[in-house]
Amino acid sequence: MGVARHIGIVGVSPEGAALFLQRLSRLAAANGGDHPRVSLHNEPLALYIEAIQADDWHRIADLLRRSASMVAACGAEVCLTPDNAVQYAIQLAEHDSQIPWLSIPELVADALARENRTKVGLLGTKWVTRGAAFQTMLGMRGIQVLSPADDDADRLDEIILSELIYGKTLPSSNAEVISIATRLQERGCESLIVGSSEVPLMLNSSNSPLPLFDSAEILASRAISLDPIGP
Repeated sequence: MGVARHIGIVGVSPEGAALFLQRLSRLAAANGGDHPRVSLHNEPLALYIEAIQADDWHRIADLLRRSASMVAACGAEVCLTPDNAVQYAIQLAEHDSQIPWLSIPELVADALARENRTKVGLLGTKWVTRGAAFQTMLGMRGIQVLSPADDDADRLDEIILSELIYGKTLPSSNAEVISIATRLQERGCESLIVGSSEVPLMLNSSNSPLPLFDSAEILASRAISLDPIGP
């Protein structure tokens, strides 16, 4: 398998960006390709969190665009961010972008549609599970998206933002994440979208009660595919 000429990673969560870079390289090697050329740039995570909490998507887009310009200057010919919480701002960041962007919700929707999934659970921070990016894109494909119940959403949000983004994996929290996934299964979900670049530190194919559509895996696979990238 060939690789993208030069991939630009726009980091938001440093932990998530590091995990994605590792996954990108391992996936390329597993598919018989060389490790891709990669440039990575991130603005401080606190700036993103502040903008998200203020519901200021134009500020988020400015941060994304700033990093995209940096990786483009390094020679990247496509850019992406594995961070699910800021996907809604990509359509704003694309404006006047020097290089094309890959969008996670669109790629996940394509993957689910290919597998004929009609009812899926969504795991991530409340910015993701209560946001519109996945729900809108999947709804257009006739796919119903279920978010965790309020208490579960609060706890998952806490685990991600106080533990996983710092690389912490407490066994008790790990068990809670699996329980949250199981309750989505009990509500009739056929599979789960891993809408957080850090959740795979706790939930994977070996301990999940349902098949996983891992957003980072799907994004990495698209980035290294032979298919043309961009317009």
